[in-house]
Amino acid sequence: MAVSLSTNAVKLYSPMTGQYQGEFKGHYDTINQIAFSNSSTPHVLYSCSSDGTIRAWDTRTFRQVSCMSAGSSQEIFSFSFGGSSDNLLAAGSKSQILFWDWRNEKQVACLEDSHTEDVTQVHFVHGHRNKLLSASVDGLMCIFNTDGDINDDDHLESVINVGTSIGKVGFFGENYRRLWCLTHIESLSIWDWKDEKNEANMQEARSLASDCWSLDHVDYFIDCHHSGEGESLWVIGGTNGGALGYFPVNYRAGTIGSPEAILGGGHTGVVRSVLPMSSMKHGLAQSRDIFGWTGGEDGRLCCWSSDDSTTINRAWISGALVMRSSKSRKKKRHLPY
Repeated sequence: MAVSLSTNAVKLYSPMTGQYQGEFKGHYDTINQIAFSNSSTPHVLYSCSSDGTIRAWDTRTFRQVSCMSAGSSQEIFSFSFGGSSDNLLAAGSKSQILFWDWRNEKQVACLEDSHTEDVTQVHFVHGHRNKLLSASVDGLMCIFNTDGDINDDDHLESVINVGTSIGKVGFFGENYRRLWCLTHIESLSIWDWKDEKNEANMQEARSLASDCWSLDHVDYFIDCHHSGEGESLWVIGGTNGGALGYFPVNYRAGTIGSPEAILGGGHTGVVRSVLPMSSMKHGLAQSRDIFGWTGGEDGRLCCWSSDDSTTINRAWISGALVMRSSKSRKKKRHLPY
């Protein structure tokens, strides 16, 4: 389990025991995203930073094994692996989308006409590995075809205007056709990305969630959680005091329901990241009844149990959320203005 810190270092811990295993140092500015590599090199961890680099680290030796740079004047906010041959590494930076062939670390393309502000998210689409989604502070989401010589004129397939600065996006639903979008003003919208159709627009999502529990007002959203290729979706909201809730989203009705998990008593400040154990590629943590881990501005890593132990008295989790799939969260909340 990798954890990025405000010191610009990345530390590794065991997700089963929480034991510290080592750290990586090399970035000299904020780390914006970390992710383990594909199944062929599971020991490699990638990280991107506002220092303009994407670095690869060997978790066996705790050494940096490669570094791709966008230039000292750039910042990299997000990255994703994909392409028809799975050879592309895409990165979102200051109004640009950069592409490298990660096998030889050569930059192969730069898209600079589609966005006018920081590109906060890039994701290759599940089941459509040649298609890339980008999202930006300019309020636009773009879909690109990455086959051939990539350029703005010939490879931009569609544009969706969300209307406000975009913080985080993700795919869910049958064939991953639907797209959830969290903005920097904490609104939530749902889209059919193939038809460019808006299916829900919850401008007051925080108020909808706050009305569904008795704890403090929901101050921010961290991420969304989905159940494989099913239609179920939860939005994860938190309070400034450190409490978290998994709120089910009924996007067809435009409503948010009562939380199906409440994680309280662990953090004392804003929570930045949530890692559900169902996202791990093995079942060891799940077999030990570990629901997941959270990390916050208080410097704490909290482990949450999904069993019925009477010693766990400040966290409640619905059985519907156990053994579901999700994704890890990037570590920096972007400032839109």
